[in-house]
Amino acid sequence: MSTTTQSMLISEQIARIVGGKASGRELPGPTLAVAPVTVASVFKRVMDVVGAGLGLVLLAPLMLAVALVVRLSSPGPILFRQLRLGRGGRPFYVLKFRTMIADAEHRLAELEARNEAAGGVLFKIRRDPRVTPLGAFLRRSSLDELPQLINVLRGDMSLVGPRPLQLRDSYRLEALDPDAFARRLSVMPGITGAWQVGGRSDGTEGMVRQDIEYITNWSLALDLKILLQTIPAVLSARGAC
Repeated sequence: MSTTTQSMLISEQIARIVGGKASGRELPGPTLAVAPVTVASVFKRVMDVVGAGLGLVLLAPLMLAVALVVRLSSPGPILFRQLRLGRGGRPFYVLKFRTMIADAEHRLAELEARNEAAGGVLFKIRRDPRVTPLGAFLRRSSLDELPQLINVLRGDMSLVGPRPLQLRDSYRLEALDPDAFARRLSVMPGITGAWQVGGRSDGTEGMVRQDIEYITNWSLALDLKILLQTIPAVLSARGAC
């Protein structure tokens, strides 16, 4: 997909999700600074590829079972694809097992007034009417995130890093805190991260603080620690995202 086509698709999503005209919206693209490549970051990528590859092989039967149940449970595609911003602001399609009704994104605007998340960036409703009964279980168990192992192999994401926000959330963060917006996009987004294992508390402020602390203090040891902490977080449903 060309950069022009990606830009048009993102502009369309911004117009629909954020509201208003997006014709003059400048995408961050390659203009955002990214973290330098180091020996440690190369090892991180190797760990990502090996971990995602093994995960896809070992979890293939489970993923096939989830795909079949999603297909049978409600009308719509098995996988949900949504544009997000990755390292340096590069747009990519994040993959998830579908947890909502087929036209969920078109109904976002009508639900804005019911947003329960603090901080004016994230969109969260405890009982989102768009989520299917199966989708609620997939979210609590984080099984909906498994297709993102494919994103890791593609180089769109890492196993560990700041979660890639919806475009609606991402551009609201840019408006409120441009520095935090840029810092979060200086590294590869992750399937799991510091905020997910930390209990997802304090809304936007807590997410941004923990993500910036992760980026500032990043090391391979920290990634391994977060990966290990993800297991109990998922089992207790704290890591659901």
